[in-house]
Amino acid sequence: MDWKKNAVIALDVVLGIYLLLAMTAFNEPDERLNVCNDVRIDIKDDSAEGFLTNGDVSQLLRNARLSLVSQPMKYINTRQVEEVLEGNDLIDNAECYKSLNGLLCINITQRVPIVRVMAKNGEDYYVDNHNDVMQHNNYTCNLLVATGNITKPYASKVLASVIRQIKADDFWKNQIVQVNVLDDRSLELIPRVGNHVIYLGQPTNIARKLDRMQKFYQYGLSQTGWNRYSRISVEFDNQIICKRRPKGHS
Repeated sequence: MDWKKNAVIALDVVLGIYLLLAMTAFNEPDERLNVCNDVRIDIKDDSAEGFLTNGDVSQLLRNARLSLVSQPMKYINTRQVEEVLEGNDLIDNAECYKSLNGLLCINITQRVPIVRVMAKNGEDYYVDNHNDVMQHNNYTCNLLVATGNITKPYASKVLASVIRQIKADDFWKNQIVQVNVLDDRSLELIPRVGNHVIYLGQPTNIARKLDRMQKFYQYGLSQTGWNRYSRISVEFDNQIICKRRPKGHS
């Protein structure tokens, strides 16, 4: 009787192992048969000021001869995809991972320019949202322009902070189209509306100077006219100095 009992137990064990292997094979098909049928590209913080589009990212992958669609997922090297994309100057970070049903996901964080610098020394470049210099390229976007006596260290350490304060206020973000740096590193602003120059002086207390200028717009120029003065200085605290435009000039 013992040998019969042992035989039944052995048969149950063999049957259990068989069923387990069969279920595993059914639930986990050969990865070579699982192919990439789509690539989903997500560019984070996508905005009108960014350079990249989904088409640009796809072109970067094609240029690197990375064929993804229709390739077995097993043979797609996600780290290689990330390295290729992060090698581009416009991309800050790239994450690539495999999802269900043959979907390959690529998440991109791009470098976003905040100002275009066209310096007096002939240099033409951008400063990004990390205060880093981006070389000029064939991409175009609608950006505030900085001109004048600007070096790259000045652009990164000083000018970028000024631009951020301008862009932080919706009114000034839409009103200012150009920042000009004079030889003594003082600043002029060129507005979109009004035929005048705003003189800030040295790049200190920017928010306070802009607030004083905005109040002058509201309570002063709204009464006298936006083109009455050719130059408006808010360099010094508690005063606004205006230079009247000569008669016959508008």
